[in-house]
Order: sequence, then structure tokens, then C-alpha cells
Amino acid sequence: MQHYTERWHTELVKPAKAMTIRLSAEQAEQLELVAAVDDQPVSDVIRAAISKHVETRRKDEAFQKGLRERISRAQDLLDS
Repeated sequence: MQHYTERWHTELVKPAKAMTIRLSAEQAEQLELVAAVDDQPVSDVIRAAISKHVETRRKDEAFQKGLRERISRAQDLLDS
């Protein structure tokens, strides 16, 4: 029998998704340097940068407008 916390974890926490990106040699070197200076894994630095970027985009009105338009087009496709 699973404990409540185990069920919560299994049902609410999505598994990590592996992704691959290609960086120029210069970008890779810069990223590795930032991670080394901050004493963090490169993957943590990347995740932090992505989180910051997504949060910035969410607050951007032009992005919000584009998102609403995309949702509207998708709804139109479903309704037809």
C-alpha cells in the first residue's frame, strides 16, 4: 500500500524530460565557465536560464496576445 506522500509524488510530479540542444563552441565554453564560477552543474544553470526566460515571456504583453491568438485558432479548429 502506498503512503499518501508517495501517491502525491507519483500523481503530481511529472517525470523529467531529457532534451538535446546544440551550442556553438563559444556558447558552450561560456556556459561551462558560468557554471564553474557559480559552482553549479551546467544543467542547473540551463534550467535557471530557461525558468527566467519563460517567466519574462509570460509577463510580456505581446507574448500574451500571441498566445491568446494561438489558443483561439486551435479552438476554431476543434469547433469546425
